[in-house]
Amino acid sequence: MLETAALAAGMSWASGLRLYLAVLAAGVLARLGWLDLPTGLQVLSSWWVIGVAGVLALAEFIADKVPGFDTAWDGIQTFIRIPAGAILAAAAFGELDPQWMVAAGLVGGTLAGAAHATKAGTRALINVSPEPFSNWAASFTEDVGTMGGLLLAFFLPVVFLILLGVFLILAIWLIPKLWRGVRRLHASLRGPR
Repeated sequence: MLETAALAAGMSWASGLRLYLAVLAAGVLARLGWLDLPTGLQVLSSWWVIGVAGVLALAEFIADKVPGFDTAWDGIQTFIRIPAGAILAAAAFGELDPQWMVAAGLVGGTLAGAAHATKAGTRALINVSPEPFSNWAASFTEDVGTMGGLLLAFFLPVVFLILLGVFLILAIWLIPKLWRGVRRLHASLRGPR
């Protein structure tokens, strides 16, 4: 149960940052026999799913490195990442009572939403910098952090769950500050009325 909870939480959290990378990583590791996916997620090891996730992960990797465009990409992905995080979490608990699936879906959507809001807010503020290097550094950090988090969720679930708790505490503290910063930025860009 602990491994399933960590897998569901890890896939959901990673979906908020890099959905396609999360699906690709789980699918490839399962296809190689290094990761035993629950029945509800075994479809991720399909060559079709791996192929589509690979193409989309590459597109997201490139889109995320372009200042400004990454914010537009994040805006569109808001409607994809959060529901996908909920679906992945619910599917991880697919063999259990439907109550567990619904609860996992709700928690999974919340984790994906927290990760996505933190990422999107941070990146919106970073994008006002005139140089691209801070954007690239943030993007590569997200790539590495997502893979590291997924590997911990898959192979060291207790460590991942502890770090996820730390992330959630930081997100609760940071998201209101990011929201105020984005509102101030938006107001300054609109200028005086």
